[in-house]
Amino acid sequence: MATVHLRIGDLVWGKLGRYPPWPGKIVSPPKDLKKPRGKKCFFVKFFGTEDHAWIKVEQLKPYHPHKEEMIKINKGKRFQQAVDAVEEFLKKTKGKEQGSHNSEDKNKSAASDVKGRKNPGKAVKLLLEQGDDRSALGGCCPQRDDKDLSDSDPEPSSVEWLMPGTVTGFKWDSSPVKDDPHFHFLLSHSEKPGSSMEPISKRLKIIEEDTGSTSIQAADSTAINGSITPTDKRIGFLGLGLMGSGIVSNLLKMGHIVTVWNRTAEKCDLFIQEGARLGRTPAEVVSMCDITFSCVSDPKAARDLVLGPSGVLQGIRPGKCYVEMSTVDPETITELSQVITSRGGRFLEAPVSGSQQLSNDGMLVILAAGDRSVYEDCSSCFQAMGKTSFFLGEAGNAAKMMLILNMVQGSFMATIAEGLTLAQATGQSQQTFLDILCQGQMASIFLDQKCQNILQGNFKPDYYLKHIQKDLRLAISMGDSVNHPTPMAAAANEVYKRAKALDQSDNDMSAVYRAYIH
Repeated sequence: MATVHLRIGDLVWGKLGRYPPWPGKIVSPPKDLKKPRGKKCFFVKFFGTEDHAWIKVEQLKPYHPHKEEMIKINKGKRFQQAVDAVEEFLKKTKGKEQGSHNSEDKNKSAASDVKGRKNPGKAVKLLLEQGDDRSALGGCCPQRDDKDLSDSDPEPSSVEWLMPGTVTGFKWDSSPVKDDPHFHFLLSHSEKPGSSMEPISKRLKIIEEDTGSTSIQAADSTAINGSITPTDKRIGFLGLGLMGSGIVSNLLKMGHIVTVWNRTAEKCDLFIQEGARLGRTPAEVVSMCDITFSCVSDPKAARDLVLGPSGVLQGIRPGKCYVEMSTVDPETITELSQVITSRGGRFLEAPVSGSQQLSNDGMLVILAAGDRSVYEDCSSCFQAMGKTSFFLGEAGNAAKMMLILNMVQGSFMATIAEGLTLAQATGQSQQTFLDILCQGQMASIFLDQKCQNILQGNFKPDYYLKHIQKDLRLAISMGDSVNHPTPMAAAANEVYKRAKALDQSDNDMSAVYRAYIH
């Protein structure tokens, strides 16, 4: 089998865990990100994303020889955007190389002069000044485009940069799966959440996976043969709504032992067929399980689930874990945390950012806060249900962050609906308005999907309008509690309230559009 040499600057296809091969570039790692021990690997920055990771050499393929193969087995808009980004990078690089040919003879002359000097540094410096950043000592340093690297990328050591890696063969599972490499972000308990959101490379727990790569994970649960190693803890789940249904389905698919309960018992039937167990009450589920998750509609439902008849609190015993995934206010989280821990239980909040589709796809973003050990115990569960998880410190912080995120999203959706209706009122094409938006800086999957659904009159719920209005209301109240103005959210909230009055509560949040046309 042919041997392939890789080095910093090379374009590659990198495979990370259960995710598809993705185009990237081997770059120098940040100074404070240590290389994993015992494995030959490179630090890869992926095109079309902000993701990067250590990838073992056997999980890397050179970009050009395998381009057609990868394009055939991987589909999707984000993948194509990543490939387009590679091609754009290659065009820029080619232009620079053409401009450097005139100085090539001078570079060779200077390089040949190095060996005969007692101090070769001057000749090396000359090469760099003449525009060639390859090493004069053997020419094994690749050309490097500093603009492609982050400003914080350090100069690599002479050994790590000059020595190429060797790839002797590949054995990849080419099944197309999710588009994004999988990362978990961890914020230190000892730091204030407001000042802890530094770049990914600053706060990582690096764990080597059996799949041949190093991913950034929450705890010591690793991926084997492209799948998740499920925890041996018994999992309970309360609430099978739009978000909960997708979460439970992914937990079961990844091999977790799950006991379910829902207020409307019929919703449990499908999951029983998929292998879940049935709990008759929330208290019974908690008593049967080691970790119990809940995902319900609002603060009242969350409180009733814990404090009501046959509720969670009745099943809590010392060591039992309770994870609240509902989007509620921080005061509710504080109350639930106190009552759970007063019985010897362990508490974590973990609201999720996403939609029904992202829940079904296992691509949610999880915001966690509270007991750090519970967060780590939930590692395989969070991997099954989401693409990314953040740990934000003490209980209540995740609720605050989630309300802020949903406040921004809800306000944005209302503004887009306002723009679409104003375009129509002034005789402009709504489709053209959308096309222009999607070619500009605001382009996103969210924008495209919501607007297309509006233009098609499709308001099937992906995130209930009544829930985004609830989140806006809670965010405005949170702002009031710290005397912080939220005029934009307040204006958006009024539009959603009008949409609710027009019987749009159980439609998708994009149905706020109808508040402008009635």
